[in-house]
Amino acid sequence: MISARTATVGAVLAAGTELFRMVRKGRLEWRADVASSELSRIKVGTTARVTAASGAQVEGKVRTIAPTVDAQTRNAIVYVDLPAHAGIRAGMFARGEFLLGQRNAITVPSSAIVVRDGFSNVFEVTKDNHVRMVRVQTGQRTGDMLEITSGLKPDAAIVARGGAFLNDGDLVRVQADAAPAAPAPAAATPAK
Repeated sequence: MISARTATVGAVLAAGTELFRMVRKGRLEWRADVASSELSRIKVGTTARVTAASGAQVEGKVRTIAPTVDAQTRNAIVYVDLPAHAGIRAGMFARGEFLLGQRNAITVPSSAIVVRDGFSNVFEVTKDNHVRMVRVQTGQRTGDMLEITSGLKPDAAIVARGGAFLNDGDLVRVQADAAPAAPAPAAATPAK
């Protein structure tokens, strides 16, 4: 199917000029501009998560990487093959991210971190609803979530927000949030 026609009848064109754009068997690809400093991290076969302007999200695979880098922008084009999806059409704006690796980690909301005396801490809620300040080491930040590299057990219930108003040993009332999809830290407020 021809999606764009740039040629006109009777025109004299130079070699290499685009005449038509075709969509072959409904195949779509995402052309990502990637900074040359990041190219070494992307390989053929790397998974990319692409979100179209319509909100549709699909995962594709890197088909190829352009052999040259644009001298003006210092970016190269990475071609990602996308599966057919009703919410994605040729010519739409899309943004995406390359999945370069993953690992399991303990994460907490950044609002759960309380900095005291130059150290990062969280308040852990004990079985008797008292809080205990625990010193933690933080790692990478992803959005509003912060990785905890040491100092906290994976099954610990922590104060998600308002920890700056608490002291070690305070009694709190646990308020469960609306049915989280995965285990999440409990929010706490001081008991009165």
